[in-house]
Amino acid sequence: MKYQKIENDQLDRKSIEDFKSSAKIPVSIVLDNIRSLNNIGSVFRTSDAFLLQHIYLCGITACPPHKDIQKTALGATQTVNWSYHEDTLELVQELQQNNHTIVSVEQAVGSIFLQEYEPSNEKPYVLVFGNEVKGVSQQVVSSSDLVIEIPQLGTKHSLNIANTMSIVAWEFFKSLG
Repeated sequence: MKYQKIENDQLDRKSIEDFKSSAKIPVSIVLDNIRSLNNIGSVFRTSDAFLLQHIYLCGITACPPHKDIQKTALGATQTVNWSYHEDTLELVQELQQNNHTIVSVEQAVGSIFLQEYEPSNEKPYVLVFGNEVKGVSQQVVSSSDLVIEIPQLGTKHSLNIANTMSIVAWEFFKSLG
């Protein structure tokens, strides 16, 4: 068998309107004080790819429109619903009161490795990703319903936020999509 690349115009992608009206998986994202505009754009693009419900931009996390977000989002800021919230902890507590399961993605005592967790459709999930240097704030980690982490076996102790979000979103998409 010979493989032939598919051209972009042959991919039969959704229009913005079709995306907006499509059923989404019950997963939203919180970005807790993310500094890199490229990381923010990548989170939008991955959220579009996996039909995630919403992105909550918190604290110092920049908001669209911005050319550096757009550079990596490639238009996903127009498809994925998003909102800005000054205080991450207040948002997390509000979402918990509205029956969301808050999952911080962080290295913490008592965390569960990603491959050992099986998401269910009982209630919607909110995945919290933290600052590139400090991670998810301790207050948010302490308030979370669950903390999961990606096992890392090499010499480094962290992954880029956009890469981490993509890995976790894919795992939730496989289970819930």
